[in-house]
Amino acid sequence: MRRTEIQVSLPDARLSGELCIPADAKGLVVFAHGSGSSRHSPRNQFVAQQLQRAGLGTLLFDLLTAEEELAEWHTRHLRFNIPFLARRLLGVTRWAQEQTASAPLKLGYFGASTGAAAALLAAAELGTGIGAVVSRGGRPDLAEAVLPRVVSPTLLIVGEHDYPVIPLNETAFALLKCPKELRIVPRASHLFEEPGALESVADLARDWFLRYLPGPA
Repeated sequence: MRRTEIQVSLPDARLSGELCIPADAKGLVVFAHGSGSSRHSPRNQFVAQQLQRAGLGTLLFDLLTAEEELAEWHTRHLRFNIPFLARRLLGVTRWAQEQTASAPLKLGYFGASTGAAAALLAAAELGTGIGAVVSRGGRPDLAEAVLPRVVSPTLLIVGEHDYPVIPLNETAFALLKCPKELRIVPRASHLFEEPGALESVADLARDWFLRYLPGPA
C-alpha cells in the first residue's frame, strides 16, 4: 500500500494530507471532517483503515491551515461556513483528479458533522464526478438548497441517540433525489463512542463505497 504525506497548494492556502492507495484500489474516498477536527481524527482514521483493508484508497486532509484553526478556536467564524469548506474540498478533489496514482480511480466523499454538508455541496457541483457520498453524524441540512441536485448515491448514518441530528437528516433525506439510504446505528450517540458503534459506521460506509465506486473514473 502506498502511503504518502501530501501538500495541496490552493489559491488561498496550502493544506496537508495523507494519501493511501492499496494495490488494485477499487476507488478513492476523500474525507471531509467538521470544524475542530483534522486528518488525525481517531474516528476518521479508524474508518479510513477499514476502507483500506477493503481495497479502497483514502485521502484525509486538513480543511484549514494551522493559522486558520487557531483563529477558528477563538472566533468560530468558519465552522458553519459551508461554501468555504466546500471550496477547499473541491480544490483537493481536483488535485486528486490530476495525480497519476489517483486519477484513474472513481472518487467518493466521506463527510462528518459540517464536513458532510461541504461534501454534499461539492458533490452537487461535480455531478457524476463523485461516485458516492457517506455522511457520519452529519449536518446535510446545511446544504439544503443543493440537495435536490445531488446525483451521487448518498448514505446518511446517524446514531440512535443523536436526537437533535436525526430529524435534520430525515429532512435532508426527503430532499435528496439520488439513490439514497438513511441508517440509524442502534445505541449510538453523535460521536459513535459506544462499543461497536464506529465499527458499524465503517461497515456501512465500506459496503456503500464498494457498491458504487469500483470501475473507471
